[in-house]
Amino acid sequence: MNDLLTLRVRLAAPAEAVRSALTDPTALRRWFAEHVEVDLPHRYEFWGRHTPEGDTPHQRLLHADDATIRFAWLLDGVETTSEIRLDAEGPDSTVLTLTQSHFKMSEAFDGSTIRGVLHTWWALSLANLAAYLEGRPPLPRTDFASAEMRGELLIAAPVERVWRSLIDSEQASAWFGYPIGIEPWVGGRFAMGGLDADGDAAKIVDLEPGRKLSVDWGPNGVGTWELDGSDGRTRLTFVQSGFDEGNPPYAAWSGTVAGLSELRRYHEMADWQPIWLSVELPANA
Repeated sequence: MNDLLTLRVRLAAPAEAVRSALTDPTALRRWFAEHVEVDLPHRYEFWGRHTPEGDTPHQRLLHADDATIRFAWLLDGVETTSEIRLDAEGPDSTVLTLTQSHFKMSEAFDGSTIRGVLHTWWALSLANLAAYLEGRPPLPRTDFASAEMRGELLIAAPVERVWRSLIDSEQASAWFGYPIGIEPWVGGRFAMGGLDADGDAAKIVDLEPGRKLSVDWGPNGVGTWELDGSDGRTRLTFVQSGFDEGNPPYAAWSGTVAGLSELRRYHEMADWQPIWLSVELPANA
C-alpha cells in the first residue's frame, strides 16, 4: 500500500549550510525541536513540546551521509520512516526532498492517530528551516502539550496591503499555494479548493475591514486573524478557538501557520517565489 508523503522545497542557501542547519543541535533547537541530540552517523534524536509524541525521543537513525538523513520514527506504536535528501541546485540554492511513510489524509481529518499531523507538521518545520536560512524569525511552532493555539507574526508591509492579501481570492491562492475562494463579507464562503469546488465551504462569521477576519471551520473551530500596524509594518495575531480541547486540531493549525510563512515572504520579497516545488500525497490519502 502506498502511504508515502513527499514534500519538495527550494531553499535559498548552499547545500553545506542546509546540512549544517539540519545537523547542528544548536541550530535545530532554534527552528525545529525543543530538545535535540545529534551524533552522526549513530544518533539523530529530537523531542519536546513541538514534536508529535515528544515526551521522549522515538527516532532511530538508519542512514546519514553528506546528502541524506534517514531515520525510523515510532509514532502511535507504528515505526515510520522519514528521509531528508539534499540536492545542490546552484551555489546558493538547494532542493530538499522530504519523504514520510505511514501517512493518510483521512487520519489528518479525523485525528484518530498522531500520524495525521505529519503532512502539515513537516510543512511548518520546512517553512521554519527556510526562515532560519533566510535570517527571518521563526514562526510559532505547534505545541503538542497544549490546547491553546495562538501566535503572532510581524510582517514588513503596511496593514492595507496585508489585509487585501488575506481577503482577495487571487492573492490568497498565490501565497497559500492552493486555490482559495473568498466571499469577503459576514456569511460569505471561505472555500479551500475554490468557490466551485465540491464539499462544504467554511463560513466568514466576523469581518472588520482592515482589522479582523474570523472563519468558522466546523469541527476545527473558528480561526481569527487580527491586524495591527505602525510604521509601515503589520502585526498579525492568529488564534484558533471553539474546538474539542480533548482532540485539538493540530494538523489544521500547523498547516495554517505554515501558510503564513509564505504570506510574510510574499510581502517582504521583491522577487517572491514560494519555497514549495511539489507536494505528493499518497494514493490512499
